[in-house]
Amino acid sequence: MPLVDAYGRPVWLGTIVLPVDERGFGEVRPTPPELIGRAFGTVDTLAPPTSAEFQFAIGPVPGEVLARSTWNEGCPVDVDDLSYVTVSHLGFDGLLHTGELVVNQSAAPEMVKVFESLFAARYPIEEMRVVSAPELDLAPTGDGNNTTVFVCRPATGGTNWSQHAYGLAIDVNPFQNPYWKGDLVLPELADYYTDRTTGAAGIIADDDAVTEAFRSIGWGWGGDWSSLKDWMHFSRNGR
Repeated sequence: MPLVDAYGRPVWLGTIVLPVDERGFGEVRPTPPELIGRAFGTVDTLAPPTSAEFQFAIGPVPGEVLARSTWNEGCPVDVDDLSYVTVSHLGFDGLLHTGELVVNQSAAPEMVKVFESLFAARYPIEEMRVVSAPELDLAPTGDGNNTTVFVCRPATGGTNWSQHAYGLAIDVNPFQNPYWKGDLVLPELADYYTDRTTGAAGIIADDDAVTEAFRSIGWGWGGDWSSLKDWMHFSRNGR
């Protein structure tokens, strides 16, 4: 029986449920050896780009995309205030892929500008797809790595709406760039990546191509926070 799938991912990825603590998060565990230096191939949700040049599209959110997203009538943003954005990106497999994002309409052009910069810098992204509502209720496995913008949910560890719920925040390669506060690491198996000196592919650092691209549009970075670190997180208001 193979230990990895066609994309180089361990066959157990996403299947081992972690015990949940009193905060509702999974148990933080040491990063498995198979996830150290993570550089898996990208599973294509959309057709790959037809050109080696950067490609993008901005438009209204199609009905089928809205239906598989986390949007509902209780979200703090109207559907008409959201855009559906597709962009070319490089995968860790060295191939070009098409990623999809639901973004606040006011931020869509600047988001394209960022990803054009990341494409030029050959910054790799493992996965970029719209999060579905059922995913919000899944038991934690602590090994996800989806780059995404709109998710209709509260802020991590809080009750107020996250900036993601407005389409005004993005998480980039969350496994290589985890959230870290005290004994909490999210994703829960990403402890290895709290050491920001490993030089592993996909890590975001101060003044690199990723932080510079977001700063060029005025977005703040969770890696600059002092009370906690959220290295995956960028937002228009810096929160």
